[in-house]
Amino acid sequence: MVAPRDPLSRRELLIVGGSAVIAATLSPEALGQIKEEAPKPGEVSIAWYGQSMFQIVTPAGTRLLTDPQDIEAHRVPYVSGDLLLMTHFHTDHTTTPKVENIATIKQFNALKKTGPGPANLEWNTVDEKFKDVRFQSLGTYHDDAGGSKRGKNGAWILDIEPGIRIVHLGDLGHQLTTAQLKKLGKVDVLMVPAGGIYTVNGIEAYRVFEQVKPTRYVIPMHVGTATYDELLPAKYFLDEAKESEVAIRSLKPKEWLTIDPKSPVPKAASVAYLSYLGPGGTELPKLPKKDAAPKG
Repeated sequence: MVAPRDPLSRRELLIVGGSAVIAATLSPEALGQIKEEAPKPGEVSIAWYGQSMFQIVTPAGTRLLTDPQDIEAHRVPYVSGDLLLMTHFHTDHTTTPKVENIATIKQFNALKKTGPGPANLEWNTVDEKFKDVRFQSLGTYHDDAGGSKRGKNGAWILDIEPGIRIVHLGDLGHQLTTAQLKKLGKVDVLMVPAGGIYTVNGIEAYRVFEQVKPTRYVIPMHVGTATYDELLPAKYFLDEAKESEVAIRSLKPKEWLTIDPKSPVPKAASVAYLSYLGPGGTELPKLPKKDAAPKG
């Protein structure tokens, strides 16, 4: 006797099913989804999927993915891209089942393995050009003790034509050095971890923001969300911004953060607090609120 096949996933149904009944049963509204917006042609578009995973679409349509993960609480959708950049080898930065074209996508890690075990990792010096994106790696640490606690970390400097620089700091665990700041140069968008526990916390992340001084946006990442409480929430970073009278822009689920490269640089950078429900994601029930104090 042949065992019954498991029920089809939503993605499989959308591929093989064309009936109105299936479409109605599995509508975005029924799954807690909100209709996603398409990235705007000619602009830089950024979406967050929780942790340090982003999708960045350039004005020419090149799609970059960073630090892929598949934590259930974040409901990561299936995505595809042209370039995949990872900051280190931890599983919440290198898990790729939801990257549909993983076999063909161009991949780089800011670290390289020199032998077995986590101790045998070195910074991977990368300075490459792919289509309309130049990307450079920058070596940092995962802690504030020169890597003796959690090892090395990498960052990515992305120069997107016609002139937007985005910096992704991975799992940064310390304040940046003068040499690192010099390497970063003039930054337009800064992505900085702010959830503490394994990285800088919200207060420390805000100090990094003050060090880098991006011209347009700072995006807190690697933070707890309404459905994931293994990290501290972005609250502590946002509180620092409020006290310093920095504008905060909270984006809705499925909404892209868009930047017109031709637009004037604002007088001051803003915080862009993105929803972890990037385009294509579905929402899980929210966790009960708990008051967690910042650490470190």
